[in-house]
Amino acid sequence: MILFASTLNQTAYLFTLIIVGYLLTKLRILPENSSAVLSKLETWIFIPMMVFESFSSNFAPSRLSGAKELLLVSTCLIIVTLPIGFLVSRIMTKDSDMRKTYYYNFVFPNSGFMGYAVVKALFPELFFEFVLFCIPYSIITYLWAIPALIIPSEHTESKPTIVSSLKSLCNPMFVAMIIGMLVGLSGIKLPVFFSTAVAALSASMSPIAMLITGVIVGGINLKRAFTDVKAYITSIIRLIVIPLAFIMISWLLPLSQTAYICIISFLAMPIGLNTIVIPSGYGKDTSKAAGMIVISHLLGCITIPLLFLLV
Repeated sequence: MILFASTLNQTAYLFTLIIVGYLLTKLRILPENSSAVLSKLETWIFIPMMVFESFSSNFAPSRLSGAKELLLVSTCLIIVTLPIGFLVSRIMTKDSDMRKTYYYNFVFPNSGFMGYAVVKALFPELFFEFVLFCIPYSIITYLWAIPALIIPSEHTESKPTIVSSLKSLCNPMFVAMIIGMLVGLSGIKLPVFFSTAVAALSASMSPIAMLITGVIVGGINLKRAFTDVKAYITSIIRLIVIPLAFIMISWLLPLSQTAYICIISFLAMPIGLNTIVIPSGYGKDTSKAAGMIVISHLLGCITIPLLFLLV
């Protein structure tokens, strides 16, 4: 019950920040481009600093003993969920663009913003391992999922080259991770002023991520969102069906406790923000995707604590 209470408090805290972002938007306190500005700060500063801090302080041989298992399990999870997500998305709708949105939502949860924030708060000693676990997902997200499922087809290359694929992988988070690895392995002691700055920027990741969610939610029609039956179906599959399916199967798998916590923490997260953040930048209507995100994050405040209590 202690873990349940801690999880409930953390998700309620994060959802409170979503409400703050929502109110700031509805009251027109923030300018219209606030979500774009905050997203850039999150992508280029806050998340990279959090990743750098974790890897520079934890990337040592003694902490890498379970890396092989985490990467293998994560890769296997991708191989299993990709075809399942494809089949379920075809059942949900006949519209080709919405199928891509459903496909992404079923396979790629909000591990970057919500996942990092929850794990950092509940399992700080396992945050490094959680980032390692997410590496295969990050790779396939940038190399395939975003170009193929998120970016509108008229804005993508007909035949992506190896160079363009590698370029998309060289994002701020991966660069920060590599630099953090080098610092961790070398044992370099960073100046106190620099470490303090990194820690402060890292601590800003979670609250800013939730404010972004609230700002984006503030720009959609909530009445339409809460009356969309498919938004509830998608959220239930994402938040309940998929995690419970893994819990049932996990009894047959020889997983370490660390791997088990990382998988549950990953699968329990609500729908990711990429399905509205990226398409909206290309002028696409993201109202349906935004509705799914609102419902899944609201339900997640209940389902995430209950899942952790269950396992």
